[in-house]
Amino acid sequence: MSPTPHSSTILLVDDVPDNIDILNQVLSPHYRTRVAINGERALKIALGAEPPDLILLDVMMPGINGYEVCERLKANPETRDIPVIFVTAMSEIEDEARGLALGAVDYITKPISPAIVLARVRTHLALYDQNRELARQVHERTIDLFNTRQQIIRRLGRAAEFRDNETGNHIIRMSHYCRLIGEAAGLGEKTVQVLYNASPMHDVGKIGIRDPVLLKDGPLDDSEWETMKHHPAIGAEIIGTHNDELLLAAREIALYHHERWDGTGYPMGLTGEAIPLMARIAAIADVFDALLTQRPYKTPWTVEQTVAHIEAGAGSHFDPGLIEPFRRALPQMLVIREQFADSRGALDDTASTGPGVTGTPPQA
Repeated sequence: MSPTPHSSTILLVDDVPDNIDILNQVLSPHYRTRVAINGERALKIALGAEPPDLILLDVMMPGINGYEVCERLKANPETRDIPVIFVTAMSEIEDEARGLALGAVDYITKPISPAIVLARVRTHLALYDQNRELARQVHERTIDLFNTRQQIIRRLGRAAEFRDNETGNHIIRMSHYCRLIGEAAGLGEKTVQVLYNASPMHDVGKIGIRDPVLLKDGPLDDSEWETMKHHPAIGAEIIGTHNDELLLAAREIALYHHERWDGTGYPMGLTGEAIPLMARIAAIADVFDALLTQRPYKTPWTVEQTVAHIEAGAGSHFDPGLIEPFRRALPQMLVIREQFADSRGALDDTASTGPGVTGTPPQA
């Protein structure tokens, strides 16, 4: 891909005005040019709102020399990809090797040949354009794959919810509640992303529970309750064991979200911090939504009753350290409750996009 005339910006860095003038005469008929007479100014321009597409950089300058400028550019994620060509009177092989080792793409010695400068600039701009286009395509494809995986996860979760929930909106609300509690608890952005995107699979194991138990219009007897207790292990088996971070989290949430802080939960009877943090958060989110939701065998609780129940369960059912984050998240959780109410019918998955967490793969 050849650059369009005047579409690319070249930053000329040299402390000698005559050298700047020569380069500018050669390049300005073909490209936009900017000028820096020292390394500090060059770095400021490169980090500005409109960074250059290529930098021609002198080595011997007062203050920060060209080698240090290049080193700083390559150490910064914002500027590391900008191609740098050294233009210098230092013509020893060792000098050229050092410049290339620092990340420069080329090395031109003074006095310059206009034809060589134009040819080298044209070549490296074309390569830079190609690399940016390839990076753009890879990024778009990565997002497509990520979103496809998310749709599969959500629809597996919805398959379970549709068996005992009229609309399946529970998984949408649940994932948002997890996100909000995780944010209030101070989890990092990447962890919140994983939590939000893995939690829809929390009850996928219900697929393996017999209809007479799962769809019973009334309380379960002891035998039926023991059958229902198998769904976390079934869910973990459905998800399987993977190295993928998202699927690992989904498996943990599915397996452990019915564990209790005091060890009286199921299926493993884990206690305290032995229960994975994401599962502890999911436990609060799941109970909060279940108590507020109309079911054939129960009327919905009020918000006040539900909050009081969760607060009373601190240290027995729930992680006591998550109660305050739950309180802080509560106003936004109530907004989500209304936005994705079952009375609005089954909502499309695209309506469940959480701010800053979907549509973008987690960053490493």
